[in-house]
Amino acid sequence: MSLARRGRSLAVSGFLLAGALGIISSTQTWFTVERADAGEAILVPGAAAMVLLAPLSLAVLALGAALSIAGRAVRLVFGVLAAVAAVFLGWSTVQLLVAEPFDAVAATVTETTGLAGDTAVHEVAAHIVASAWPWVALVGWVILLLAAVLVLVTWRQWKSGGRRYRTETAHPATHEGPVDAVDSWDDLSRGTDPTR
Repeated sequence: MSLARRGRSLAVSGFLLAGALGIISSTQTWFTVERADAGEAILVPGAAAMVLLAPLSLAVLALGAALSIAGRAVRLVFGVLAAVAAVFLGWSTVQLLVAEPFDAVAATVTETTGLAGDTAVHEVAAHIVASAWPWVALVGWVILLLAAVLVLVTWRQWKSGGRRYRTETAHPATHEGPVDAVDSWDDLSRGTDPTR
């Protein structure tokens, strides 16, 4: 089976996997703040380190679910939206990993210690250690980007989906012989009034 024929299932799977990794990682500890005052270490979850992590991950899950039944034009839009989300989330995650993420931990440090302001956070945080979860999320964003590119490359070759969710156009009913209750209900389902 060619990549174009499997494009829909691979793309939907990629969207759902990336969204699930994002949601799971948002609940896990991304950073551990070791305190200068020898107090108990402060654990910073992904949702606190990156505020848009959970909402955008949920949006990616919704895109994946909707992509399975989307029409031609909507597939293209979903592919572009997913690519934008993947680039934004990936860039944001890399920024947290390559620099000291004081801004990402500041709110949690303030909530835990009651100290606010950049100076206070810098005085409390002796060292910030990243866990593996930002890397897991980054893998998810790479998967999402690959799935979005797959959508953009193969969306024209997908079979039309979601026929079961469309309403049929009304056709006049032609019955030979007596009409029973089942025929009347079928006529109603097609939008025809059986009483005429």
